[in-house]
Amino acid sequence: MTTIASLSDTPKYSIKAVCVQTGIRAVTLRAWERRYNLLTPHRTDSNYRLYSERDVALLRWLKARVDSGMSISSAAAELVEMRENDKWPDQMPVLQPPVPVQAPNPPSQYAERLFRALVGLDEATASAVLAEAHSLFDLTSVCAEIMTPCLVKIGEAWHNGDILISTEHLSSNYLRGRLVNLMQSFPARRAAPRVIMGCAPSEQHEIGMLILAVLLRRDGYRVDYLGANIPAEDLIDYIRAERPALACFTAGSEETARELRHIYNGIAGMRPAVKFGYGGRAFSTNPALCETVPGVFLGDTAADAVAQIQQLLV
Repeated sequence: MTTIASLSDTPKYSIKAVCVQTGIRAVTLRAWERRYNLLTPHRTDSNYRLYSERDVALLRWLKARVDSGMSISSAAAELVEMRENDKWPDQMPVLQPPVPVQAPNPPSQYAERLFRALVGLDEATASAVLAEAHSLFDLTSVCAEIMTPCLVKIGEAWHNGDILISTEHLSSNYLRGRLVNLMQSFPARRAAPRVIMGCAPSEQHEIGMLILAVLLRRDGYRVDYLGANIPAEDLIDYIRAERPALACFTAGSEETARELRHIYNGIAGMRPAVKFGYGGRAFSTNPALCETVPGVFLGDTAADAVAQIQQLLV
């Protein structure tokens, strides 16, 4: 029988096509990649995963092992041992040819579809749009390029009088619930660097920080997400009691941004020192405000903040 090594390693299949061909769910496939480092799919300029015929064959071989009763960790160890001995598994019988990759619609189209579903009070369609988006895009893209623009558009629609405030609250709470569920779906690693995060005192707009919490939890950090509108003294007491590696907060206005100085001063004498970061609309629209708040500005986007936090916690 022909071995998997003979197959092409040219990237050409989307994650959705791979899931159809192998029967492996996208969330499972990403978990296998993250935990066992068995595949390194190519990334396009838009950061979409592309897989080769060899990748597809390896995944089908792994799934066959798991379906036969072997744990994925044992199957992964078997594959690693084979590769260390310069061996490759045999190809599994192919029931149908892989589906060639088709360029997905841009994230902006999913943001628009999600907006229409939410303001139309159609939760089932909103859920279907997000499920499709998760099968095509990575988590950062779903959060930053689909959910965030959708929320911005919802806010603008309310501001312009196109939707009721009740509709705005319903839509925002739906997306917040999805993000909380995502965050809680990732394991809480107690030995990982600990990050305490939330909103500045009196700050109500938390979705941006919640998205960051999801991405950090995905990347293996231990995240305590505290949410919105907690008094400064309570935040200081919590940080002093829990002693995280990093505390970071978001502020949407100059008024709430000024509260961050009080928190920073309240933890400044701790030993070991707790790193302090911040972000939010207040700093993005008025960069000069960063000069008045001690600590580290985490950037204008969630991706920027993740990269900055990775450097802070090295």
